[in-house]
Amino acid sequence: MDKFRMVFQFLQSNQESFMNGICGIMALASAQIYSAFDFNCPCLPGYNAAYSAGILLAPPLVLFLLGLVLNNNVSMLAEEWKRPPGRRAKDPAVLRYMFCSMAQRALIAPVVWVAVTLLDGKCFLCAFCTAVPVTVLGNSSLAPSLTPPELARLLARVPCPEIYDGDWLLAREVAVRYLRCISQALGWSFVLLTTLLAFVVRSVRPCFTQAAFLKSKYWSHYIDIERKLFDETCTEHAKAFAKVCIQQFFEAMNHDLELGHTHGALAMAPASSADPATTDGAKEEREKLRGITDQGAMNRLLTSWHKCKPPLKLGQEEPLMGNGWPGGGPRLPRKEVATYFSKV
Repeated sequence: MDKFRMVFQFLQSNQESFMNGICGIMALASAQIYSAFDFNCPCLPGYNAAYSAGILLAPPLVLFLLGLVLNNNVSMLAEEWKRPPGRRAKDPAVLRYMFCSMAQRALIAPVVWVAVTLLDGKCFLCAFCTAVPVTVLGNSSLAPSLTPPELARLLARVPCPEIYDGDWLLAREVAVRYLRCISQALGWSFVLLTTLLAFVVRSVRPCFTQAAFLKSKYWSHYIDIERKLFDETCTEHAKAFAKVCIQQFFEAMNHDLELGHTHGALAMAPASSADPATTDGAKEEREKLRGITDQGAMNRLLTSWHKCKPPLKLGQEEPLMGNGWPGGGPRLPRKEVATYFSKV
C-alpha cells in the first residue's frame, strides 16, 4: 500500500509530465488502432465520401474528448469559469491559458490519426475515386460513351478489386497510385504544418508576450495548487470531525451502559481520571476542526468558498481594482519592532 501511495504522490507532483506521457500513449494507441482497423469501402456512389469522412473525422473527435476527460484540469477549468466572481474576479487570460494547455495535449492523438490516415491513402482513395480524370489517365475515346451516373458507379468500385470491372476504361492500378500519391502529399503537408504550428505556439509566442504568458502561467498554477490544498484541508477537517463524532458516540454509549450496570447499587465507585494521552489526542482533533463543529457551519463555509473566495492579497484587505486583483488603496505605514534576547 505504501508503494502505491508513493507512486500516486509522484504522479501528483509530476502531473504535467504524466499528462504528456498519457497523450503520447494515446497517440501510439491511435496509430495501432488504425493499423488493426479493417477498412472496408462501400464502393457505392454517395456512400464512399460519407464513410471516408466518418473514418477521418469521428475517431479524432473521440480521441480529443478522451484527452480532455483524462486531464484533471478540465473540472478545475469548468469550476473557475462558472464560479461567481465574489471578491475575486475571473481573469480571461488565465482561463484561455488553461484551455490552450489542455487542448494542446489533447490534440496530439487526433493529429496522429489524421496523419496516419492520409499517409496510408485508403480513406482518400475511397472518398475521391469518382473524381479520377478518366480522360487523362484512361481511355479517353470510350469515356463519352458512358453517362455520368454510370461512370460514377464504375469509378466507385476502384477501391474494391474483387468487384471492379472497368479495366477496359481505366486501369485500376493507375487510379490507385494517382490517388494515393495525392493523399500522401496531403499527409506530409499536414505533418509539416502541424509541426510548424506547434513550434510557433511553444517557442515563438512566449517571446512576444512573455509578461502576459508568465502571469497567466503563474495564476494557473496557483488555482491548481489552491484547489489541491483546499481539498486536503477539507479531508483533514472531515477526518477530525468524523473521529470526534465517533468518540462522542462511544462515550455516550459507555455512559449509558455504566448507568445500566450501576442502577440499584448501594454505592458508586469513584470515577477514574481520564487518560492524559486520550485527552491530548482529543484536544488535537478539536484543534483541527478550527472551530467548525456542526454541519450547518460547514455547509455555510463551503458555500462561502464557492461564492466568495478570498481576495489574492495577504494581510490587510484592500479595495479591488478594475481587473479584480486587490490593490490601489492607501497603504498603512509599517511599524518596526525590535526584539532583544538575553542569555541567562
